[in-house]
Amino acid sequence: MNIALVHDWLNQLGGAEDVLVTLKRLFPDAPIFTSIYARQLMPATWRAWAIHSSWMDRLPGVHRYHQPYMPLFAWTWAHYRIPAQHDVVLSNKSAFCIGAQLVHPNAIHICYCLTPTRFTYDFEAYAQRERIPPSAKAILRGMNVYLRRWETRAAQRVTHIIAISREVQARIRRWYGREAPIIFPPVALPPQMPTPQDDGFYLIVSRLLPYKRVDLAIEAFARLKLPLLIAGDGRDRPHLERLVEARNAHNVRLLGRVDEGTLHDLLRRCRAFVFPGHEDFGIAPVRAMGYGKPVIAFAAGGALDTVKEGVSGTLFTSQTVDALVDAVQRHNRVTFAPSVIRAHAEQFSEHRFAEQITEFVMRCV
Repeated sequence: MNIALVHDWLNQLGGAEDVLVTLKRLFPDAPIFTSIYARQLMPATWRAWAIHSSWMDRLPGVHRYHQPYMPLFAWTWAHYRIPAQHDVVLSNKSAFCIGAQLVHPNAIHICYCLTPTRFTYDFEAYAQRERIPPSAKAILRGMNVYLRRWETRAAQRVTHIIAISREVQARIRRWYGREAPIIFPPVALPPQMPTPQDDGFYLIVSRLLPYKRVDLAIEAFARLKLPLLIAGDGRDRPHLERLVEARNAHNVRLLGRVDEGTLHDLLRRCRAFVFPGHEDFGIAPVRAMGYGKPVIAFAAGGALDTVKEGVSGTLFTSQTVDALVDAVQRHNRVTFAPSVIRAHAEQFSEHRFAEQITEFVMRCV
């Protein structure tokens, strides 16, 4: 088979890009087709890969602020042609790349669906999360009627769809009318669990974006007076820094982006990992479990697949400060076994993903 990898855009690093790296490792000769490629913002090692982007690379500011161009991404993918030499296309989709056109007459399109496009099917939540101005929101809401129809039709042309979690599986069934098996995303776990250490602090590792709800954790830990370290950067950082100052939360520290060595040390030494957002899967908390660390998570999305109450962590069912405070207090009354948490995390390892996705692709071919 001559396989091609398809990815929505390459201008930021996140869970979708972690999946892409693993897919590229599994299929090293596969070229990558994408809409935009911000070469200077992505890892230098990627420059050795065959990455093909579109005309959208020339749009002003698109590499750093791609959200205003959302309808154009849909149009681009509706006309994006994957060359005829590729008889297997594996798309790693969170937005519109599900609509890529396959030139090979008998090509198989396998879509690894991170989620049906939030911009299309959950526009109000997306607009709030991205803080879209009211005037633009009205225009985009009107466009979404057509985008939803187009994406639903595009999803019918895909040969096979894979979901990353039970929540995404339910969305695929509801919005695409398709059934999709689940293959959990790959999580880079340390080869061996480091010797557990508890230095008493709680940890968040996240891009600092509004929907991640890091503000909720700051409010809760300001009340608890327990140490919280936050590693990561993003456009919400100035707001979060002001919140820390306003709450006089000297126990909360924003570390900014940290290197891999520092992250390893933080995960090894933290007491627990805090995950207050609603994610489709959530790679960061599973990585913390690979270090034998329990997770305090909002009970929604992927956390319902990855966090087992009383075994690998503690769940809270309301996205409020009171609920998170209560969860931390309940969590501290439970004794967790690091070896059991690590064993639980193994089912989400890169090795397990590689086995399952390779078997699925070969079975389809």
